[in-house]
Amino acid sequence: MARDRTGNGPGNGRGNGGGSQPRPRPRSGRNGNGNGNGNGPQGLPGISVTGRRAGTFCLLLIVALCAQATRVQVFRAKELNHNPANQRLVIERYSQPRGNIRVGADTVTGSVPTGGRYDYKRTYTAGPLYAAVTGYSSQAYGNSQLEGTEDALLSGIDPRLASWAVWDAVARRQNPGGDVHTTIDRAAQEAAMRALGNQKGAVVAIEPATGRILALASTPTYDPGSFAGAVSADQAAWNRLQADTEQPMLNRALRQTYPPGSTFKVVTAAAALQHGVVTDVDAPTGAPYPYVLPGTTTPLPNDTPACNQPGQSLDAAMVHSCNSVLGYLGVQVGLEGMVAMAENFGFNDARLDVPVRPVRSVFDTEMDRAQLALSSIGQYDTAATPLVMAMVAAGIADNGTVMRPQLVDKLTRSDGTTVQLMQPAAYRQAVTPAVAGQVQRLMVDVVETGTGRNARIPGAVVGGKTGTAEHGADNSGTPYAWFISWAKPAGSGAVPPVAVAVVIADSNATDVTGGGLAAPVARAVMQAVLSG
Repeated sequence: MARDRTGNGPGNGRGNGGGSQPRPRPRSGRNGNGNGNGNGPQGLPGISVTGRRAGTFCLLLIVALCAQATRVQVFRAKELNHNPANQRLVIERYSQPRGNIRVGADTVTGSVPTGGRYDYKRTYTAGPLYAAVTGYSSQAYGNSQLEGTEDALLSGIDPRLASWAVWDAVARRQNPGGDVHTTIDRAAQEAAMRALGNQKGAVVAIEPATGRILALASTPTYDPGSFAGAVSADQAAWNRLQADTEQPMLNRALRQTYPPGSTFKVVTAAAALQHGVVTDVDAPTGAPYPYVLPGTTTPLPNDTPACNQPGQSLDAAMVHSCNSVLGYLGVQVGLEGMVAMAENFGFNDARLDVPVRPVRSVFDTEMDRAQLALSSIGQYDTAATPLVMAMVAAGIADNGTVMRPQLVDKLTRSDGTTVQLMQPAAYRQAVTPAVAGQVQRLMVDVVETGTGRNARIPGAVVGGKTGTAEHGADNSGTPYAWFISWAKPAGSGAVPPVAVAVVIADSNATDVTGGGLAAPVARAVMQAVLSG
């Protein structure tokens, strides 16, 4: 019997009968763990490791894309919308006539077609007169003042303008621009600009009982329509204004502070009466003469010999504007009391929006007694905007209640329906009505018999306070001439209808005083309101 090469006879194969074939072995790497053929769902082939990794990677890419899209479209939407490089918003802003800014029944702005990249551009019917109020809206240089704070309403993108807000958002339909109705009194504004003339300065007039701003003037002024477009002529006009050393585009009523000088003595007098340091304005105050600044050997000088005697009453000190008396009284009140009183009138408030945000007026909160004495007469580091000094006069006129100043009366749609009506709001109760009445008397005496005679108006009761603030190295600069005041018809028991602050920042006059330069400007504005 034949043998095979293994030495085994027939029937001796490994586990098989003679002649049987060996079983096929499974393919390498293909077993019954779900990765081989026929082990997927319903007998279909399973997914390979490489396939699963590719799927996971693609899913991660989709998640990352969604996260990035959400970040850009949701969390960074506001940032990107206001990015200066985003021309879409500029094109949209000027794709239709812009809403108007109004003074009383008059519109002081408009829009005209350009035929260029931007469909319309802004126009101003009396640009230089109202520049401090309206600001500018320029295709090339953006917006400022009310044109900036109320841009969404004026350009038609404010959601409050929509009748069907959700549908308008989905359809991206732009509504007609709304209108901004200001609180400005045309006669008062014209009087302020005319009285300032070619002098560098500012005027703010307020209605004390409501806080409505009746006049907001700054000189020198500019024409906001001269650079409203985006062509070479607009660029040239802008460059000229930027290069002008007189800074005509600086809003001196809101965006510039000055040492208030003796006008701040109204705040110091109010603090002395409120804190009981003075109880009778006609009684001697106990202020020595000379008054040596605490901790120094330096006496605080006066500007008139009438102040150079001890024991002056508060009334006499205000009439003659005695530095020694008011500096002494400020120290007697103390730092905490003086800071609190200054802040009651708007000092140190960085968010005094009208809605335009003014620069912060400053009364230092950390000083030694000598510095406090100087600050109490409006010197040292004390600095104020004309807006805040108008609030001082208005608060005293309104029996101690300081109203929050407001430049906007209401916002409306293009059809005249109201979007928002602004309501008067109290800012602080600075002093009691009794103290306010005493300070009112002091201010009337200043006008009737003291340094404020140039503000007198026939048939009216006028209260005021002059100020001449020195500045510059060793006080070498031209002094700032100030006047703050209020006025009402003679015999009226109502709250005065107008309070004013005037600063003349630079003048060619030989005698620069608040009574000589600023008081006549205030008188003109007060007369305009009283005659209205």
